[in-house]
Amino acid sequence: MNDTELRNMKILVVDDEVDLEPLIRQKFRRQIREGIYDLVFAHNGLEALTKLLEYPEIGIILSDINMPEMDGLTLLLKLKELKNPGLKTVIISAYGDMENIRTAMNRGAFDFLTKPINFEDLEITINKTTEEIMQTRRSMLEHDQLVSLQQDLQTAHDIQQAILPKIFPPFPSRNEFGIFASMIPAREVGGDFFDFFMIDNDRLGFVIGDVSGKGVTAAIFMAVSRTLIRATGLKGIPAGECMNYVNRLLCNESVSCMFVTVFYGILSTATGEMEYVNAGHNPPYLSSRNGVDKLEMTGGVILGCIEDHHYRSRQIRLEPGDRLLLYTDGVTEAFNRDGTVYGDDRLEQFIREHPDAGPEELVKGILLDVNDHSSGIRPSDDITLLSIGYTGKI
Repeated sequence: MNDTELRNMKILVVDDEVDLEPLIRQKFRRQIREGIYDLVFAHNGLEALTKLLEYPEIGIILSDINMPEMDGLTLLLKLKELKNPGLKTVIISAYGDMENIRTAMNRGAFDFLTKPINFEDLEITINKTTEEIMQTRRSMLEHDQLVSLQQDLQTAHDIQQAILPKIFPPFPSRNEFGIFASMIPAREVGGDFFDFFMIDNDRLGFVIGDVSGKGVTAAIFMAVSRTLIRATGLKGIPAGECMNYVNRLLCNESVSCMFVTVFYGILSTATGEMEYVNAGHNPPYLSSRNGVDKLEMTGGVILGCIEDHHYRSRQIRLEPGDRLLLYTDGVTEAFNRDGTVYGDDRLEQFIREHPDAGPEELVKGILLDVNDHSSGIRPSDDITLLSIGYTGKI
């Protein structure tokens, strides 16, 4: 709705004086001809209500007080029931009728004029009332747009959460491993993601990622990245080839310089052998009988940035009882009220102090510890964790 639309104001004049209509039309003939004023006339309150139904775009009502069938004060009560802040009433009555004018103002009239009408004052009052209506309607439009945006964001949040795995345990018939993950967006929608899938009967693919930026754009890029990695990973190709292919696609399709950090791994559930690629992501923690260590980096850069980059993978072997913890930097960079981050040291300490915790217990425990550290402060970044516990063949 623009100012031109708002200024073409439809005005309802309510007065039982039959000579008033031609007089007003004559006085404002230029404004009527130029489309500044659009006038509608009624002779009492009942007829005015009928005109409002016929012309819902009416913005200003110029109403007399003393009229047959329904007077102006009663009309004001009926108008109040409409609860339309974009409709303003200006009362017109004799100067000696100040008591009724005061009552009209108390019943919601925006302004008043006294008879005999000074048409210069009337034009000033109409213009002032129009400006008020314009501001009110702008505010109403902005409010409606905000509500619509909030509804869209809630829908986007629901869709985003729906595409992430949320049923645990995800593979109840498999006893070689356990897995649990959680993603808490900092806003209605986030740029973090996790995923896992059985490539075949003996290989588990798993991934965690963190998209640059925030908000809806990051959420869309997150959904694209997650879908490409899953679709490519399900082909069963090696981890390095998977990242090479996905990176080329993201470089070709990326907009606004978006990129994503990714850790992608393929675990043999039968032997514990694991191949992985780290594309600029936080190195996961491996908890084993030898202690807690970060996995070595693989020299990979972020996805969606350098099209011809070649991703190399590394191989390790998990032993029964080993645990992996993948996370995004929203965990270690969670602030408390003093501006201190949660940090890698505290995360590693928590892992060391809970050597027997399974994937679900470990993830939920870290989330509680991060929340305790933050003292309820809303996170500034998405917080995502994924843990895998390898048990081997039983």
